[in-house]
Amino acid sequence: QVQLVESGGGLVQAGGSLTLSCTSSGRILNRDAMGWFRQAPGKEREFVASIREGAETAWYDGPMKGRVIIARDKAKNTVYLQMFRLKPEDTAVYYCAAYRGLGRLESLGSYDSWGQGTQVTVSS
Repeated sequence: QVQLVESGGGLVQAGGSLTLSCTSSGRILNRDAMGWFRQAPGKEREFVASIREGAETAWYDGPMKGRVIIARDKAKNTVYLQMFRLKPEDTAVYYCAAYRGLGRLESLGSYDSWGQGTQVTVSS
């Protein structure tokens, strides 16, 4: 069974940076696209970024736009999310997901495989 495993979360001060990693145990990273989402306590899961196969086109949306960079290393079966100028409101569990090939990249329903998430806590 293919699994996605996120890592790299932790506690960081406001204004700091953090890089998350998402590693696959299988060929799931050959999907058309991979995405990162986040979910804060009491809030819905929301889109952060995605990266498409081939042209490696990145798409960003939401409050973190302009403060994150998504990248993929296919040789390592890993997708990264670099986060900059972090704010306390960025505190959330961050998830990576594999795009199923249909639907909008920023929609939850367009992804069919999810990791367990990694906690990011930003202190003020």
